[in-house]
Amino acid sequence: MRPSIVGRLVLVLALAMAGPALATSRIKDVVAFEGVRENQLTGYGLVVGLNGTGDNLRNAPMTRQSLEAMFERLGVNVRDTNLNTKNVAVVMVTAKLPPFAAAGSAIDVTVSAAGDAKSLQGGTLLVTALMGADGQVYAVAQGTVQTGSVSASGASGSSVSKGVPTAGRIAGGATIERETGFQMAQMGQMRMTLRNPDFTTAQRIATVINGRFPGTAVAENPTIVTLRPPQGQSMVGFMTAVETLEVEPDAPAKVIVDEVSGVIVMGEAVRISTVAIAQGNLTISVQETPQVSQPQPFSRGGETVVTSQSTVAVDEERGRQLLTLRNGASLSSLVAGLNALGVTPRDMISILQAIKAAGALQADIEVM
Repeated sequence: MRPSIVGRLVLVLALAMAGPALATSRIKDVVAFEGVRENQLTGYGLVVGLNGTGDNLRNAPMTRQSLEAMFERLGVNVRDTNLNTKNVAVVMVTAKLPPFAAAGSAIDVTVSAAGDAKSLQGGTLLVTALMGADGQVYAVAQGTVQTGSVSASGASGSSVSKGVPTAGRIAGGATIERETGFQMAQMGQMRMTLRNPDFTTAQRIATVINGRFPGTAVAENPTIVTLRPPQGQSMVGFMTAVETLEVEPDAPAKVIVDEVSGVIVMGEAVRISTVAIAQGNLTISVQETPQVSQPQPFSRGGETVVTSQSTVAVDEERGRQLLTLRNGASLSSLVAGLNALGVTPRDMISILQAIKAAGALQADIEVM
């Protein structure tokens, strides 16, 4: 994409953001409710039925030990035998336990090879217990692994693959056996956590809720807003009414810079103090031209040599004007002025950092 086109796109985005900041969001979209969250589950199991793409038992002792332990539980003694199968792979199984999930419901699981298996395509995960951070078993997984990948190899060693054949999913592959025991209906208060902590946003949320339910919300800090349901109303019904209320979020002035891809994101609250900006390029080129030097006719002791002639040129880009931004200039003024200078997004990154160093950028710069 040409720099001029990129500049126009950035200018259009800035002008769109420069309008009145009256956009509101539902409270449920800017906060997280205490206890209403997912829990991570992890398990360790075996995938069988692989077409010679499993672990090499000589290189993966954990697979051999797990296979021997499984057979012993089934009444088969295979210890001290020459197990040389490549149809088994040891895997890590992960899942997310949804909030308020009931026993007997199904959840998806992710299966990832932990050994040197080449592919899990078509394999079957044997019964695997999934445990939470407290060491308790909350679900049991089993099923056919689907990787969604394609791989092929030739006799000469060449191979091609699409996707990741050593990781896959089992849709509805785990059954919940234990509930978290979180009883929301019996709570006397509920704490809401702002996803983007801010004093102004927290106070606005409390004000909006108290306007609908007087005396029920308190902003404790930029992150936490505590709620207590009105007398005679259940917590579930109260939270249902609260989460649909709308509030206007606020955020500090910040400039996000990704130097790798040249992406710049600036909030509408960014302001510029009085500053003058000039941008141009200085190019110094050195060219070496080889020439042949020959001796004069009938001279003695002379020889032909190759010499170099250097040409040094300095090219300073001209035609650029000095941009002056007045005190309190907005985002749209800044972007419009930089585009008037014809700067590219990467040049804009350097200019913003220079403005910040000069103390004229009233915002934080976060470089990714």
